[in-house]
Amino acid sequence: MAQETTRETTQPARDAGHGTAPARPYPLPLSPGRSANMRANRRSDTKPELALRSALHAMGYRYRKDLRLDLPQRRVRPDIAFTARKVAVFVDGCFWHACPDHGSAPKNNEWYWSPKLARNVERDRAADAALTEAGWTVVRLWEHVPVADAVAAVIAAVGNPRSLP
Repeated sequence: MAQETTRETTQPARDAGHGTAPARPYPLPLSPGRSANMRANRRSDTKPELALRSALHAMGYRYRKDLRLDLPQRRVRPDIAFTARKVAVFVDGCFWHACPDHGSAPKNNEWYWSPKLARNVERDRAADAALTEAGWTVVRLWEHVPVADAVAAVIAAVGNPRSLP
């Protein structure tokens, strides 16, 4: 049985304006160990992403990593971007992006995590739509996909590294 608690202080909600949005409650961590674990989660340079980039680089592919793209609809930061070919590659974590095979439902502070994870999925779909509308090809890979399969998916979208446009 998980006890749901919140801090007296609140985390400010982000808005597009001047930071005047109402604050949302922020859950207390269950333990210092859990806090350390969550702080250690990286936004970029995750192990699956590094393995994919290393394999692509060894095959002669050159790319930009974590490049911010300012599109007409929104800003997007693909994990790997092939700018000349307009291919954006995302390596999504199973928990954070709600993988249908391996994504687990949060057991503690479910009231907080479920909507947050749902917003992650919505943001992924909006980013995909914005990239597609701007003429980019989007490749989304789950972190559990074997590196060889991930490389094959990227190569199918990018093509031969020596025949640059």
